[in-house]
Amino acid sequence: MIKNFRRVPGTLALALAPLLAAVPAHAAAPAPQGPRPAVVTTLADAVGLVKAVDENRTGYTPSAFKHWTSGELPSDGCDTRHEVLLAEALTSPAVGAGCTLTGGTWVSYYDGQEVSSPDAVDVAHTVPPAEAWDSGASGWTAARREAYANDQGAAASLTPVTARTNRQRADQDPADWLPPVPEAHCRYAGEWVATKLRWQLTADKTETEALKVFAEGPCEDTVVQYTPAS
Repeated sequence: MIKNFRRVPGTLALALAPLLAAVPAHAAAPAPQGPRPAVVTTLADAVGLVKAVDENRTGYTPSAFKHWTSGELPSDGCDTRHEVLLAEALTSPAVGAGCTLTGGTWVSYYDGQEVSSPDAVDVAHTVPPAEAWDSGASGWTAARREAYANDQGAAASLTPVTARTNRQRADQDPADWLPPVPEAHCRYAGEWVATKLRWQLTADKTETEALKVFAEGPCEDTVVQYTPAS
């Protein structure tokens, strides 16, 4: 809408007057934005949605991804790691002062192990921070990297696994490491791709080729669900 009507040439102003008068005062207000809908597809299709780009780890440090923060419920005294452990526990642990956890059991789907001590469980980033950095996060703001590192908005983003297996995996992508339990491969590939799409991360050539082995074979019908991160 033309705000400074007086500066419009006279003949044009006369022609536009009826149109401008008919425009409601609120017409230019943006429509309210609701929650972004989830995208549901199969691994066979999802792999092709991840852009293939060469990786570059220049400048990466673990401190670039601040975690663990105070979590989704700061008033409960638990950080993101503890909140994930509480949410994913097979048997709930006791919660003490300062969100100290005792007891409880968890299943690490990477290796099929049941763990009965919180100290023996890592909350793993499905796509490790170093890999995220390689795949586009190097250009993000510190705030977005922090949001990524503490993402509880998608079940696939953070997963409790045995500390031993998580450290064996380290920063490797599916071209170099897969869960030791073959039955976990389809889930792992699906959650890896879902996380990359949620955060608009890319993949390098060898990573893409490794994912295609599953997407074009035993895991083609694996459901991939993700909601784009804001």
